[in-house]
Parts: sequence; structure tokens; C-alpha cells
Amino acid sequence: MPQPNDRLSRIRDILTEAFAPVSLEITDDSGKHAGHAGARPEGETHYTVRISSAAFQGLSRVQMQRAVLTALKPEFDTGLHALALHANSA
Repeated sequence: MPQPNDRLSRIRDILTEAFAPVSLEITDDSGKHAGHAGARPEGETHYTVRISSAAFQGLSRVQMQRAVLTALKPEFDTGLHALALHANSA
């Protein structure tokens, strides 16, 4: 199956596959960071993710964040610069 071209869709696909969230909201905040470190003219560098998943049951906030960041490593490796993450167990 081909990968979507836009980062927001890839983030959604990765997090849905990894965590089967009951709720997932992703916002591209790149426009707010134009000219800042890590920002690129084409955008797709700064995002906010709100995710709730049963997969996070029993995990600390740090463990939830590590799990999400590990899942998104390919995106960080290819230009994702910053992620504001709000995760909780369902």
C-alpha cells in the first residue's frame, strides 16, 4: 500500500495502526512557526497531537510520550521538527 504524501495523513496512519485510538486529533501548526528553528518554507514541521487510547492503560505520561515518539521516528527522521503531545488512556 503506498504511503500518503502529506505528513498529517502519515502521522494519522502511524498512530492509528500503533495505538488504535478512541480519539485522535492532529493539527498542523507549522504556519505559526515560520522563521523559527526547524521550520521549513514548505511547512509540515510542527504539529499538535491529542490522542486517547486503551493502549496507554497503566503507562505513565513519560511512557505514553516515548511510545508515540518512537512510533513517529520515521517522520522525525524526515523533517518533523516538533510535536506538542497530549496523550491519555481511554
